[in-house]
Amino acid sequence: MTSLAAYGGLFVAAFAAATLLPAQSEALLAGLTINGGYSLALLVAVATFGNVLGSLVNWLIGGQVERFKHRRWFPVGPPALQRAENWYRRYGRWSLLLSWVPVIGDPLTLIAGTLKEPLWSFVGLVSIAKLIRYIAVAAAAQGFVS
Repeated sequence: MTSLAAYGGLFVAAFAAATLLPAQSEALLAGLTINGGYSLALLVAVATFGNVLGSLVNWLIGGQVERFKHRRWFPVGPPALQRAENWYRRYGRWSLLLSWVPVIGDPLTLIAGTLKEPLWSFVGLVSIAKLIRYIAVAAAAQGFVS
């Protein structure tokens, strides 16, 4: 696989994984890390950047959630939205540090947009969370090889 295809594929997988679409990027990052031949720092940076941009899509959709939440195609049901909103209201912007967690992370980023979390704090906290997750995945994959 060419470097461009590997990094591009990782970006697309990380982007999709952060949106409300069902996708996963950790396995691809781990595989590329184990395979070697790629810059570990660049792999983590590409995955983080793609994942943060995908979360930003959720934040943007969140700003429009009132228009779409009752549509049949909307991928998050009212109970999940309500749980995420309650969580977000209780813990505030710091809950975005859990944006990497499967199942709750994507709705949290959407709710952050719904509740008008400022872009600067959203991007900062989500970037920290996603970076730490990808560093942990890459470190675990490297430990697997050693």
